[in-house]
Amino acid sequence: MNLGTTFPLSAPIQPHAGDSFAITFAPLSLEEVYALADDPGNGAVVVMSGMVRNKTDGKPVVALEYQAYEPMALRVFEQIAAEIRKTWPDVNRVVIHHRTGRLQIGEISVLVAVGCPHRSEAFEACRYAIDTLKHQAPIWKKEHWEDGSSSWVSIGACEQNC
Repeated sequence: MNLGTTFPLSAPIQPHAGDSFAITFAPLSLEEVYALADDPGNGAVVVMSGMVRNKTDGKPVVALEYQAYEPMALRVFEQIAAEIRKTWPDVNRVVIHHRTGRLQIGEISVLVAVGCPHRSEAFEACRYAIDTLKHQAPIWKKEHWEDGSSSWVSIGACEQNC
């Protein structure tokens, strides 16, 4: 898995019929994303939920604000799903939903779900999806600190555990 490779944006992608991709201001729903990833052929659905935590590098955070270049981000989500199917052809469903706007501590910022006949492939594909999203998608977050200061960072600029 090479996360340093950028996707060519010129080639059109035909999304898989069961996949779902979204950038939204609305709160994300674990139940909705799970249902979208569910399929009778699945033996596993793996869901990764990214949440706003109260500290970054030991510094108290009060909120995060997300912005995205939506058309390109959705295209990247589609490309991630296409790459998943090349590596794990048995995957039935890929769901990637990311939230934008100001989020409070504990709110879900991103949900990634993969439905597949086998759990090992579902886990691997889900991890690939979130890791690749963080490096490729044009999504930025602004960390609002307890002291009143704030700073913007690309989610791709975060360390692996952001």
